[in-house]
Amino acid sequence: MCRHIAFLGPQTALGELLVQPPHALLRQSWAPRRQRYGTVNADGFGVGWYADGDPVPGRYRRQGPVWGDRSFADLCRVVRSGALLGAVRDATEAGADGEAAAAPFAAGPWLFSHNGAVKGWPGSVAPLAATLPAAELLSLEARSDSALVWALVLHRLREGDALGDALAATVLEVAEAAPGSRLNLLLTDGATIAATAWGDTLWYLAEPGHASAPEVNRAQEPRAVVASEPYDDDRRWCEVPDRTLIVATRTDVLPTPLKEPPA
Repeated sequence: MCRHIAFLGPQTALGELLVQPPHALLRQSWAPRRQRYGTVNADGFGVGWYADGDPVPGRYRRQGPVWGDRSFADLCRVVRSGALLGAVRDATEAGADGEAAAAPFAAGPWLFSHNGAVKGWPGSVAPLAATLPAAELLSLEARSDSALVWALVLHRLREGDALGDALAATVLEVAEAAPGSRLNLLLTDGATIAATAWGDTLWYLAEPGHASAPEVNRAQEPRAVVASEPYDDDRRWCEVPDRTLIVATRTDVLPTPLKEPPA
């Protein structure tokens, strides 16, 4: 369920990543090629991006299908950024949260998305929710499993954890509390991307370059894309093995295996 993508690289129009590729996030909303659970991602969408000189990202989120929002297409045509996170949400049972349940979730410099589902929600993870301060629980944007997973990640980030450490620790504690959960998480602060493959597909595309070299054109500039599935048929896309954490910058991608929690 759901599809998401994060990008780091040169200033690029949002549409070059989210709309124009033959299998971009827009098309994945109705015709994903590698989605294992669910078929239509029409219950909300969003994109967050960073502007030069401002560490706090802007966001555009809406309830409903992305293909019906003409303002989104116009925004993607003119807004440029060197870092973004976009997501489309799988069609689910009706709820009252609407736009608030659409990723990316945000706080401070961070953008977050969850592709998956917490098994046995909400009872299975009630003990984890109880470990959070009351103020953080009351600040949840939505009453969904993704919002709670984000609260658990955010608590670790505020305690000083690095992006990858915050994701890995959260995945392991949720997987232990709710075995069988699908926990593909995606997180960025505009300089680094962290993501987990845990129950669904995850791919990355790295295009390392050297910005100091003479006559470097934009295609040679360092960039990294991490996504639920490739947006085109470039052979450089690499699939991330299940139970893996990856941490990516513009010039490097580091995978780390994740161990199953004890039974």
